[in-house]
Amino acid sequence: MSNLPANLRYAESHEWVLDHQDGTVTIGITDHAQAALGDVVFVELPEVGTTLTKGDEFGVIESVKAASDLYAPVDGDVIEVNDALEDAPETVNDAPYEGGWIMKVRLTSDNLDGLLDADAYQATLSSDD
Repeated sequence: MSNLPANLRYAESHEWVLDHQDGTVTIGITDHAQAALGDVVFVELPEVGTTLTKGDEFGVIESVKAASDLYAPVDGDVIEVNDALEDAPETVNDAPYEGGWIMKVRLTSDNLDGLLDADAYQATLSSDD
């Protein structure tokens, strides 16, 4: 069973969202996703200022096993990226919910309602088995 913090929201595409309650969110990939990828060796980060539309590809994460597209779980503008991942992409494996975050976004619409809570996300993982 994956580590799924209850304070986060989840996309079926395996991204997590932390709502800061001020119109901004932090986004990363789930523990399940990093475990499935294996050792992460590269994270393609979006540019600060990029406008995201929910469901659009915003980057790529590469591991020793595979490359996987990253999808925006919300609509918004990228206001910060985790530059530390350029030199230490393995942080996504070591701390997917802390130091392994990918970007911070200022929401342009209130579309968090379409995201899953931890129990609903876990149910999608169980149905994938």
